[in-house]
Amino acid sequence: MEIGYIRVSTVEQNTARQLDGLTLDKVYTDKCSGKDTDRPELKVMLEHLREGDTVHVHDISRMARNVGNLLDLVESLRNRGVTLKFHKENMTFTPDKNDPMQELMLTMLGGIYQFERSMILERQREGIAIAKAEGKYKGRPKSIDRERVKQMLDDGISIRKIATQLSISPSTVQAVKKETAS
Repeated sequence: MEIGYIRVSTVEQNTARQLDGLTLDKVYTDKCSGKDTDRPELKVMLEHLREGDTVHVHDISRMARNVGNLLDLVESLRNRGVTLKFHKENMTFTPDKNDPMQELMLTMLGGIYQFERSMILERQREGIAIAKAEGKYKGRPKSIDRERVKQMLDDGISIRKIATQLSISPSTVQAVKKETAS
């Protein structure tokens, strides 16, 4: 079977450009970070792959943003008799052929993509720090009515009942209780 794997980092991103024009039997699409392999559709795809299948991926960074995970995935697929094709880099990894030059390129490009992700996160942290210093960044807005929780606690209502009535977790109620005690 010809299998496609598509990944974008956020639900707003468009997947249309990846694997466009290929005829595939099945496509698995994740809309989450590639920082690790804990991705729902990747897991389902890995469970369903069979010997002789070919997995098509737009580029290496769509499969993994971590060199260790990338190399593990490629090796695991090859050991299972699955061929892996990265279209942008024009690289194919087959179960029966070991190409040291291609493995070197995979490791180098994987390292570049990992470095790129690290730089994005570093710039994000720097931007947040500057925004906080200027008073422009307050973090995520509070999504619960803390005053209501405090009032219910003062009225002697149990943590579990408060959580149920306000549709929040008991740990959130406990956090508000702890804030109040401070």
